[in-house]
Amino acid sequence: MLPAEVMSFLAVGPGMRVVDGTLGGGGHTRLLAEAVGPEGLVVAIDRDPEAIDRGAREMAGLPVRFAQANYCDLPEVLDALAIESVDAVLLDVGFSSDQLADDSRGFSFTSDGPLDLRFDTTEGEPAWRLVNRMKPESLADIIYEYGEERYSRRIARRIAAVREREPIRSASDFARLVASAIPRQSSPSRIHPATRTFQALRIAVNQELKSLRIALERIPTRLVSGGRCAVISFHSLEDRLVKDAFRNRQLWECLTRAPIEASPGEVARNSRSRSAKLRAARRVS
Repeated sequence: MLPAEVMSFLAVGPGMRVVDGTLGGGGHTRLLAEAVGPEGLVVAIDRDPEAIDRGAREMAGLPVRFAQANYCDLPEVLDALAIESVDAVLLDVGFSSDQLADDSRGFSFTSDGPLDLRFDTTEGEPAWRLVNRMKPESLADIIYEYGEERYSRRIARRIAAVREREPIRSASDFARLVASAIPRQSSPSRIHPATRTFQALRIAVNQELKSLRIALERIPTRLVSGGRCAVISFHSLEDRLVKDAFRNRQLWECLTRAPIEASPGEVARNSRSRSAKLRAARRVS
C-alpha cells in the first residue's frame, strides 16, 4: 500500500533500525529490509501469529526480527530485543489481504466461515459471539460510533430479530442480513452495504482505536531525534487520531499537510487502496 510514498517519507537508508508495526503480508517489511541492508535491522510486529510465521519463512536471510505483539506494545518489543531507539516507525493500520482471503477469519462478505474478525484468534471475543449476546441498543452504538453507519438502529433491530430464530455465525449470512436492513438506493454502488458494519465490529473486537491511540503516545519515546513515523489509515476515525497526534509541535514536525492518497494506477491494481490515507511526521528534539 503506497510503497513509493512510504519509502520516500520514511527516508530509510543503510544501517538504520526501523519498526514495521503491522507486518501483514510483508510487502512493506521487505522494502524496508532491502533499504536498511545487512548492517541495519527491521523489527516486524503483528498480532496475527500466521502473519509472523509466514513472514519468518518468506523473509529468511533478510535483516528482520519478528515479534507477535500489538504495535502499541512497541517499547516492550524493543526492550526484549535490547534496542533503545529506532530511526523510523511504520504503521499500516487495518487488516491484510491474507486475512481477507482466509475464509476461517470472516473478513470477507462472501466467506462461509465464522464471523470472527479477530487479528489474533487466540485472544478476545469473536464478532459472531458479540452480535449474538449484546443488547440491540449497544450493538447500534458500536455500529454507529465505529462504522459511522446512519442505519445502525435498523441494522441492530434486524440482527436481534434474526438471532431469535437462529444464532448468527457465518460472515456471508451476516453480510446479507445487514444488506437487507439498508435501503438499496442509500448505499453507494462502489462499496458493499455491510462495509461500515463489518468495520465497526472489527474495530470493536480488536480494540483498534485504543491500540492506535496508545501507540501514537508511545512511539515518540523510542524514536531518535529526527526519526520519522508514517501511518496509513483507512477511515476517518483512525485518520483523525493520527492527524491530532502529529499536530503536537513539541513532539512532531508534520511532513504531510494533507493525507497522501493512492494514485489512480495503484487503485486500479488494488481496489482496497482507494481509502488509504498516509500521514508522516519527523520527531523533534
